[in-house]
Amino acid sequence: MSVAQDLVRDVSDLAKNYSGQLLQPSSPGYDDVRRVHNGLIDRRPALIACCHGVADVVDALGLGRKLGLEIAVRGGGHNVAGRATIDDGLMIDLAPMKSVYVDFKRRVARAEGGVTWREFNRETQLHGLATTGGVVSTTGIAGLTLGGGIGWLMGKHGLALDNLISAEVVTVDGKVLTASTEENS
Repeated sequence: MSVAQDLVRDVSDLAKNYSGQLLQPSSPGYDDVRRVHNGLIDRRPALIACCHGVADVVDALGLGRKLGLEIAVRGGGHNVAGRATIDDGLMIDLAPMKSVYVDFKRRVARAEGGVTWREFNRETQLHGLATTGGVVSTTGIAGLTLGGGIGWLMGKHGLALDNLISAEVVTVDGKVLTASTEENS
């Protein structure tokens, strides 16, 4: 069997339980999803896994490992070097993961990996809260935070990363972990 045939078979198997969308180069919408903020980057993944939850991320990583594909993860797709996409590999797209929960009493927020700074800021503002974060509203909060997170309030409150309490992380072998000062630090 060829690599292309293996991909078709394995994608078909994954699709049975997958809640997100799986896009191949011939799929409608593939070109829109593969694009990143930097228009000079024109990479074409063999497969794009648009994830709707953590289980989708775990399943997509499993498929990528099984097929031996290089993997790129896209939150907002804003990295200038285009690290959110990859030629002939698997792009795991977190953009559909848009949940934001604000705990007003504790003054904390929880957000999924596909949320942009604009979306996060809007939800926290509804509760009279502000957070240090990006200056470009279309930047994804995952990449923004992992990159440090330079923002308007950093002089008083530090970088976005300084304000991260914990992160739910999916390891390459499919384990779901919480990373914080108390766990997996």
